[in-house]
Amino acid sequence: MGLDFGGKTCGVALSDPLMITAQPKEIIRRDRENKLRRTFARIEELIAENDVGLIVLGLPLNMDDSQGERAKKTLEFQDSLQRRTGLPVVMSDERLTSVEAEEIMHSQGIPRERYHDYVDMIAAGIILREYMENHREEIRTLADRYDRRTQSSGASPTGPDR
Repeated sequence: MGLDFGGKTCGVALSDPLMITAQPKEIIRRDRENKLRRTFARIEELIAENDVGLIVLGLPLNMDDSQGERAKKTLEFQDSLQRRTGLPVVMSDERLTSVEAEEIMHSQGIPRERYHDYVDMIAAGIILREYMENHREEIRTLADRYDRRTQSSGASPTGPDR
């Protein structure tokens, strides 16, 4: 699962069962920045529904590699998410993912005034895709561990989604 955590939204993307592709799934919206209960609840639902074994969370670093306020809030979210779900939550540099998402929407002919409907989930897909491309060996190891666990329990051996 890939997440693009923002002030009032959280974009979500999921991988296919073989962990080859990343697809934007949805945007979780909230009224206020610090009201995270429903955000956590929805993420936990998606984890259960999609057999998620790893969460990749975008880290919004500044262009000079420093951490601003948004990065600090994202690291706090990482800690809470890891405690609540019990899953590993890895950080992945998300710089320029929103720009890339806007380029994708532009190339698909989506009107600019509709970008807010899609940008966070597309950015989450980019975050997840880039992580998967850069960590193939780790993902294979995770999938192998999952397959051994599910084979011994009789569960579906399709691999840990997302």
